[in-house]
Amino acid sequence: MSTAPSDPYRPVAHLRPPRNWINDPNGLVFHDGHYHVFHQYNPSGATHANMHWGHFRSPDLLSWEPLPIALAPTPGGLDEDGCFSGNAVSDGDRLVAFYSANRWDRSTRHQPVATATSLDGGRTFTPRNDLVITEWPDDCTMYRDPYVWRDGERWRMLVGAALADGRGAALLYESADLEAWTYLGPFEGREQEPVGGTGLHTGEGWECPQYLPPHSGHRGALIFSAWNDHDGDRCVTALVGEESGGSFAAGPPVLVDHGPDCYAPALLRAPGGRWLLWGWSAEAREEGWAVADGWAGVLTLPRDISVDAEGTLRQQPAAELLALRGEHAVHASGETQGPEPVELGSVGRAFDLTARLELAEGSGLRLLTTSDGSEHLDIRYDAATGELVVDRDHASLDARARAGSYRMPCPVGRPAEVRVLVDHSIAEVFLTSTGQVLTLRFYPTGRGPWRLQALGAPDACLGYTVDAWNLRPLVVEEPSADAGLPHEQSP
Repeated sequence: MSTAPSDPYRPVAHLRPPRNWINDPNGLVFHDGHYHVFHQYNPSGATHANMHWGHFRSPDLLSWEPLPIALAPTPGGLDEDGCFSGNAVSDGDRLVAFYSANRWDRSTRHQPVATATSLDGGRTFTPRNDLVITEWPDDCTMYRDPYVWRDGERWRMLVGAALADGRGAALLYESADLEAWTYLGPFEGREQEPVGGTGLHTGEGWECPQYLPPHSGHRGALIFSAWNDHDGDRCVTALVGEESGGSFAAGPPVLVDHGPDCYAPALLRAPGGRWLLWGWSAEAREEGWAVADGWAGVLTLPRDISVDAEGTLRQQPAAELLALRGEHAVHASGETQGPEPVELGSVGRAFDLTARLELAEGSGLRLLTTSDGSEHLDIRYDAATGELVVDRDHASLDARARAGSYRMPCPVGRPAEVRVLVDHSIAEVFLTSTGQVLTLRFYPTGRGPWRLQALGAPDACLGYTVDAWNLRPLVVEEPSADAGLPHEQSP
């Protein structure tokens, strides 16, 4: 089946089950010729509760097969209050999942590491009956989210933590067999530190640590999600650097995603030395609206991720996604004459856009989602700060949707190269010349054709080249009767 929805806000090119709540991507692994994507999943509702691991697999990132629920809480067991985040590794014919075992009566902040193994390609998992790491270090005030990878003949594990001395940290373990683990100490740890000039910081603790190892002379990256006990602003941060003596030496933190709606990303080590990343994009609307619609959360598009020779973290949409381009809806090239916008053409509710824009104050692109233009999403240039601004203040006429504008640095003195993928209620804006990305959710109320405009600048003649293709939906097989996933309902 296709993922084309009757719900105008449910994306078609982004992976998620037909209904209910999802959050963090988990267990991203290439095994037995397939990309496996697990995720946090509540099979009984559209709220954050009852955490299981849902599971999809794909041979090509375009067609996906839902597999049975991989992990479920065991009543009275070590994970009775939820199988929380972690990852998975391929070890011969075994697929081994590592996850955070949650019991509220154990601790509200500490989730020790549990494991489960599949010998049938991920269709069934057998949990280990005891914790693989039974105790957290004494100085940990938060402990969760294992990330395991193979390094030569050994296995290594990072676990996210907050330490009693005020540092967020990723703790390092080592194993020869995935069974017995030795604690080696913090891989990296820092007190709260500003992330650039964003007003965000690295958090009281670090969730979902991920490690992109050095490759071909390029530095590596430690990626983590900034956790705050009092639900402060969250962000996803990377430290780019090199390992020395079992610890990671890195420069200042940088944002992995400049938008408000990407969190807890996870890495997948793909064939050929390639790395992919998926994140979780939460809803940016009132919870009651999502509950009434019967679903909440979506995974971002898969992204190729790397560290370049200059030590810059770079992301771009996975190359396979070019195959989702359908009708070439817009091809426009020309110049704006002053501040008046230029009509470029119409697009569907899911599209893939590339643009080369000469920039001056206020210039950029506008997506109009109502016929009178009262509802629109803007991508424009702020010359005073040298930033590209994605503005959703007028992107929904429904007051239950969040507003706000968000920014990422933009090179000055040369045209901007951007790629924008919009899918019903999610926009992922890639500044392709720098490898940066900004993700946000928005909820247009307009039901008519959507239109694109080039925004001009006062007293300037600016050039633009814009192409847009309507996006085909992913192909997702109908779940089998035993898949543990709800079947799609007809519109």
